[in-house]
Amino acid sequence: MSKEKNSISKEEILHLAHLARLDLDEQAVDAMMQDMDKILAFVDQLNELDVEGVEPLKYMNEDTNILRADDAKLEISQEEALKNAPQKDTDYIKVPKVLKRK
Repeated sequence: MSKEKNSISKEEILHLAHLARLDLDEQAVDAMMQDMDKILAFVDQLNELDVEGVEPLKYMNEDTNILRADDAKLEISQEEALKNAPQKDTDYIKVPKVLKRK
């Protein structure tokens, strides 16, 4: 990158465009230079932060496993399930055929 703070040269933009296989016109190169300068200025702001004693993050929040335990429970009895089924056959709920035999 350029030695000048918060600046990226036109040649660097063209080089990056070539690596990314982008065909940029002059207007796009100028717009890209302005955008990259804004990004670099923001990164410089981040570099000014005092992070002494701040632990690095592994996750965005401290809850690494917030899923409930996968415990088998009897939530509804067979009789209750069959009572609410529109069609049933003895101890089973009847459903429309999904797969066809060849």
